[in-house]
Amino acid sequence: METPAAPDLRFPIGYPVLPDETLDREARTAYIAQIALLPDQVRAAVTGLTPVQLDTPYRPGGWTVRQVIHHLPDSHMNSYVRFKLALTEEVPTISPYEEQLWAELPDSQATPVAVSLALLEALHIRWTFLLRNLTDSQWQRTFYHPGSKRTFTLDQALVLYAWHGRHHLAHIGNLVYREGWRR
Repeated sequence: METPAAPDLRFPIGYPVLPDETLDREARTAYIAQIALLPDQVRAAVTGLTPVQLDTPYRPGGWTVRQVIHHLPDSHMNSYVRFKLALTEEVPTISPYEEQLWAELPDSQATPVAVSLALLEALHIRWTFLLRNLTDSQWQRTFYHPGSKRTFTLDQALVLYAWHGRHHLAHIGNLVYREGWRR
């Protein structure tokens, strides 16, 4: 009998699968709902965790829960700006950022998570308002990412960031489960 593969702690929900085709309204609505719900889901996932638990890496060699919480608004602010650039410029080249280095900065190491939870909530309110009001043609606007050397449509960026939120939520949830921090 074959032993089941160990879960991939780095990519617990798998890798993102970006569509090649245009999303329909129903699919967009579902992805936007995932982005809208993320702040409440993250807040619920970390409510009651102690400082020691918040400073526990979600996997060996990985970020702490605190760093993951601070990473989410960092990353999603970058995405929000990328959406706005794509909507106002012709195929802008976006600025990548060194997320690993950002996670090592003092604000990601020690700021209370409540600060980033509030930032994530406010950002997602604003971002989902924008997303819910885009036209079909606006969803096909694009930006170029020099790090991956690829052009993304806003439909693809929507799918990527809905995945991104679920991805990091799974990091936290899986750690809480594995450690038995909640029964």
